[in-house]
This record gives sequence, structure tokens and C-alpha cells, in this order.
Amino acid sequence: MSSLSGGASSLAGFTKLCKGIAVVLVGGHIVVQILPAAVNYLALIPARTIPFAWNLITAGYIEPTIYGVVISTIGLLFMGKILEPIWGAKEFVKFIFIVNFLTSLCVFVTAIALYYIRMEENYLYMPLSGFYGVLSGFLVGIKQILPDHELPLLRIKAKWLPSIILLLSVAVSFFIPEPAAYLPMLVFGTYTSWIYLRFLQRRPETKFMGDPSDDFSFSSFFPELLRPIIDPFAAIFARLCCGKRQTSSEAQDYELGDNPLPGSDPIEASRRRERGARALEERLAAERLAAAQTAQESGKDAMESV
Repeated sequence: MSSLSGGASSLAGFTKLCKGIAVVLVGGHIVVQILPAAVNYLALIPARTIPFAWNLITAGYIEPTIYGVVISTIGLLFMGKILEPIWGAKEFVKFIFIVNFLTSLCVFVTAIALYYIRMEENYLYMPLSGFYGVLSGFLVGIKQILPDHELPLLRIKAKWLPSIILLLSVAVSFFIPEPAAYLPMLVFGTYTSWIYLRFLQRRPETKFMGDPSDDFSFSSFFPELLRPIIDPFAAIFARLCCGKRQTSSEAQDYELGDNPLPGSDPIEASRRRERGARALEERLAAERLAAAQTAQESGKDAMESV
């Protein structure tokens, strides 16, 4: 009884939304195991994407291997447990949908480009699927909200997790037969999630979009030594992608007497990190309290049985 209650209490810490999405991932894996032909319609196969455009959405929720579905489910439950209470359920679902779709779209365009460059049909007909792009996006979200939170076992700050995972993935890709099955999704998932959080995410507390703080700049993914080289190129890209919005913000700044707009300085980013750290501490405290109550109940049951 105590083991069952302990398992129930640990499972209760995960949000209902994350559990529901986990069921979708497990269900997608079961479907492609029972009906292997379903991969042709649900996974991203670039040569078939034009008639089957929905696979730009469905591919992210199809895990063909048991290892993939286990990793994706665990990553979703634990990282969603941190992000969803801070973002809210609506924003959490929106983030997953946008990052998943943009990741699949970038992978599709890259596969077509590689086919025309190398003229290898493998790029057109290789089934690509998995939740890895969204998982890497979750790491970017944690980097934004809890950059200075230190992992207890690894002694690594959370802000370096996306960079470390990408570096390890690139290194491992040299020793496995089909790195294209997962590496592009990790890369594009990291990059598209950063673009969304940096420029597009609407923040209810300020009614402005994005996170312009220096701690969340593109160069923050790289060591300090490389940032002076990366910053000029990142600034050019930011102007190309978001020049109109930045120009509009600059005009409004001028009208306000060169006072920074709410949410356009590091103060808001600092407040967001404080809220994230406070939410994490409250959640950990609630889990410890639940564990203590479970231990007391099991102790009482043992005494009564004696």
C-alpha cells in the first residue's frame, strides 16, 4: 500500500495537460507498431509532404522506437512540470504547437535543399519523426526562466543545457548510422524555440512581445570568448527578421522621451527569472510535504498492522 501511495503521489506532481500529451505520444507509438504503414501518412517524408501536409504537425508526436517514446515522455512530464505552471496551459500548448510545426517545416526545407545539392533520394524518402524538437525547445524555455538554477548532480547551470545537449548530439552523430533521424530536429527545435521566446512570445504582464535581455541573446548559447564574434551576425539577422517591429519600438521610445518601454529592459527578464525560481521552490516544497505526509501515513499503517 505504501509503495502504491508513493507512486500515486509522485505521479500527481505532473500536470494533467502533460499527462494528456504523454498519452498522445504513447498512443502514436502504439499505432505505428500495430500499423507500420501509418508511418507513411503520419511521419515527415519530404517527398510526400505536399499531398500530406498534415505530417508537418503529426510527425512531432510519432515516436517509432520504444527508447524515443520513453525519453520523450519523461522529458515532457518533468520539464512540463516546470514550464506549464509559469507559462500557463494555453501558452504551453501554443509553444508546443509552434515549435513542433516550425521544426518540421525547417527539416522539410533542409531535406529538399540537400536533395538538390547532393541528388540523393534518401533525403526525400527517409521518414522523420519524434518529439525531440519540442524537448530541446523546453530546455531553451528553462534556460530563459531559470538560467542560474544548478542541477544537483551535474553541477551545471540550466542556461547551458541547450548548448550541451546540442554539442553532445553532434558528437554522437559521428558514431551512429542515421544521425539525420534526430539531429536536425534538435537543432531546429532549439533555434525556432529561441526565436519564438526571443521575438514572438506575448507576455501578459507587460503586453509586449519577446525577451530582449542580454542574458537571452543568441550569443548567450556560446562561451564568452566567442560572443564578440557572434553578436554582430546575430544583430544583422535580428534586423532582417524583426526590423519592422524593432523600428516601431524605437519610434515609441523616442516619443516617450527615450525612456525604455516596459518589458524592453533587463528588469522584466530578472522578474521573470525570480518568478520561475519561486515557482520551482514552491513546487519542490509541496513535493517534500507530500512525501512527508505519505511517510507518516505508511508509518501509521504499519503501526496499526502490528
